[in-house]
Amino acid sequence: MRRILLAASTTALISGFPAAAQEAIPSRPPEMPPTLPGAMPGAMPGTLPGTLPEPAAPGAAPEAPIPAAGRLPDRFTGVPGTWDLSRDGTNFRCVMTLALDSGQAGRRLAFPAGCRRALPVTTGMAGWLWTEAGLRLVDRNLRPLLIFARRPDGGSLVARAESGEVYSFVPLDIAAMRPSEPGAGALPDPAPAADPAAPHAAQPVAASPAGSNPEAGLYALDRYRDRDTCRLDLAVPSSVHILPGCRDGGIQVFDPVSWNFAAGRLTLKARRGHTVGLVPTGDGAWRRDPETGTTFVLRKVEP
Repeated sequence: MRRILLAASTTALISGFPAAAQEAIPSRPPEMPPTLPGAMPGAMPGTLPGTLPEPAAPGAAPEAPIPAAGRLPDRFTGVPGTWDLSRDGTNFRCVMTLALDSGQAGRRLAFPAGCRRALPVTTGMAGWLWTEAGLRLVDRNLRPLLIFARRPDGGSLVARAESGEVYSFVPLDIAAMRPSEPGAGALPDPAPAADPAAPHAAQPVAASPAGSNPEAGLYALDRYRDRDTCRLDLAVPSSVHILPGCRDGGIQVFDPVSWNFAAGRLTLKARRGHTVGLVPTGDGAWRRDPETGTTFVLRKVEP
């Protein structure tokens, strides 16, 4: 009888143990999914959504190059200003200024004499032209030395010389880079018509000659967004000196050496013979006329 009772109790214990074990096991599975990176999407609602913005970030990246496309001109009126010419694969470069006024070979351009040593291709350059194909730098006979095309990134121009060398032309400060100026781009059309009316511009000078005459002294150069980028000393009787600390590449390339005043206009003359004409705007300030390229304003300041 004892053997029967002992066997029965042993059977009860054996059959009851799995039941207790099965009740303890269900408490563990809920703790397992958070530690498994491959768990089902519903098991980690806070983690999976948090990883979704990362793929969205690369999608926003293409928006960055968009403004660069607006840096390049799509017509000749957007070309004037300062450009950086460099030969690909080297550190040789030249900062040059392209002007809208006509010269002996197309439209005028200027660059420091050192550019001829750094980039021999500039030795014969005498001007620039704008054609249906785009911008090109030419010699005195209007023969193209560099014919530029847009790079795929839309941030610069590229050209291959006859020697096979590849050159990049990067805009630094040109008319096409000024967002508020597109409306003013229509102004150059009426401007030529205003040239025959130049005698009318002399009338205000006769009315108030004292107020329109430039004074010798210190002048600050203001650009479109930047003020006091450089200081020029207009000395008596006619010399011009750029003061140390000038951070305007355009005026340094232009390199003014003299000034004069006639017919209501202040004229700066460069070492290479180029000129910039300015008209009074009041309060001792003078702006470039006609307004081509980047903003150019000389403002009288105290030493």
